[in-house]
Amino acid sequence: MGRKTSVSRKTKETDISICFNLDGSGKVDISTGIPFFDHMLTAFTVHGFFDLEIKAKGDLAVDFHHTIEDVGLVFGQALSTLLENKKRIVRFGDCCVPMDDALSKVTIDLSNRPYLVYNFSRDLKGKGEFDACLAKEFFQAFCVQGAFNLHINSYYGINEHHVLESIFKAFGRSLHMATRINENISGALSSKGTL
Repeated sequence: MGRKTSVSRKTKETDISICFNLDGSGKVDISTGIPFFDHMLTAFTVHGFFDLEIKAKGDLAVDFHHTIEDVGLVFGQALSTLLENKKRIVRFGDCCVPMDDALSKVTIDLSNRPYLVYNFSRDLKGKGEFDACLAKEFFQAFCVQGAFNLHINSYYGINEHHVLESIFKAFGRSLHMATRINENISGALSSKGTL
């Protein structure tokens, strides 16, 4: 099918380029300068059956925030470009993924109405430089630029790494489901006739 795009963005804080293929096979080439973030994006890609290349340089000496948020912005722009008219896509995706002690559910509606719900245990504290608050910034930027409704619910977990990994895997599976083409759908899947 070949739904692919490339998007770049350069500011005084970051320089990011993304090549994204919705109909891939899990091929990954990711370098953000933040190893844990690369690991999470790899999990998203592999479990979503996408192909993803990300090259990002940012002011990591200041903070990881700018790079993580801007990757989300550029990624959202890429998704929005690929799904501009939303024709024939299933639109909704939902997946619940366990990761050892953790269980998370991600639900998506590719609705052109950006909104993030992010329920994550406040009891878990970040053990490294990447934590749940940074993940939230990524998802917020992604869903706003991608124009979709995103509900992330972490039900439980002790190990923050496991919780975040279950979220990113569930996000990949849900986005894969929502972006599939259904031949029974002629336009955008909406009772209004448009999204």
